[in-house]
Amino acid sequence: MRIDKYLKVSRLIKRRTVANDVADAGRILVNGKAVKASYAVKVGDVIEITFGNKPVKVRVLAAEGPDRKDVAREMYEVIE
Repeated sequence: MRIDKYLKVSRLIKRRTVANDVADAGRILVNGKAVKASYAVKVGDVIEITFGNKPVKVRVLAAEGPDRKDVAREMYEVIE
């Protein structure tokens, strides 16, 4: 799954277009490297998002989209 879609489906960022813009601006790091919106997310990746007031760091637990929106939080765990 592309990182812009992953951020939207996991509800870390509200809209996919915003996630796409943030990724293309270089404000998303995966395992310490800046990535573009087309990066394919894998289980175990550490994503750092510098968006808004405070940066967020999460570890990917599931790379496939959930069936329901109430289980979207189970796709990642917050590290910082």
